[in-house]
Amino acid sequence: MSKISIIIPTINEADNLPLLLSDLSIAKKEVEIVIVDCGSEDRTIDIACIYGAKVYKSKEKNRGLQLGIGAENSKGEWLIFLHADTRLTNDWFTKIKPVFKGDKNSIFYFKFKINDKKLIYRLLEILVNFRSKYFKQPYGDQGLIIHREIYFKNGGFRKIPIMEDVDFFRRLNNKKNLKQFNLPIFTSSRKWERTNIFFQALKNWRCRRRWLKGESTKTIYSDYYKK
Repeated sequence: MSKISIIIPTINEADNLPLLLSDLSIAKKEVEIVIVDCGSEDRTIDIACIYGAKVYKSKEKNRGLQLGIGAENSKGEWLIFLHADTRLTNDWFTKIKPVFKGDKNSIFYFKFKINDKKLIYRLLEILVNFRSKYFKQPYGDQGLIIHREIYFKNGGFRKIPIMEDVDFFRRLNNKKNLKQFNLPIFTSSRKWERTNIFFQALKNWRCRRRWLKGESTKTIYSDYYKK
C-alpha cells in the first residue's frame, strides 16, 4: 500500500491530541503522523513525540501555513488532514483502506458528527452534512483525504490564518471528484459551547461572507478569536 501521511495542526492541544493519536495508533505501521505546531505552551509537542509523530514548527499562528508545512514535509502518496480535537471510530483504518487503492482523483471528507449528546447537535449535523454533500462545501473539521499529486495540482492550502478550508475547496479544479466518505468523524463541541450553537453558526456565516467580499483574513481572524 502507498504510504499515508496524516497532518495535524496544533496549538495548546495537550488535552485533545492524545485521544486522536490513540485513535490513529491502530495504523501506526502504515502511516506517518505529521504535527505542525504554532507555539504551544503546554505539553502538546511532548505528547506528539511520545506517540512517534514528526513535529514541525510554524512561526505564525496560521492554520493554512501549518497545513502547508505539513504537506510539504510529508512523504505519503495520500494525505489526510485532521484537526487536533477530532476523534475517529475504532474501525476507521479498515474502512478507509480501499480509498488508497482507488482513483487518485477522488477527494474525500468524512461525515460530520459532534462529540456531544445534546439533541440540538443532531440538527447541526444534518445541516452540515446536507451542505457538504449537495453544495460541495465541507469544512476543515470534516477532515480531508486527498492524493498528494492532486493536492499540489490544486495549489494546496494557502498561507492564510482562517478560511483556509473554504478557500481550498472553492479552488478545486473538479468538484465532481469531491465526495463524502460514509464514515463519521467526531469533532469537539468546544467552539459551540463557548457561545451557543446559533451564535456560533451566525459567526461562521459572517466570517465566510466577509471573506467572500475580499476582506483581509488577518482582520477576520482577529475578530473571530477576539475574547
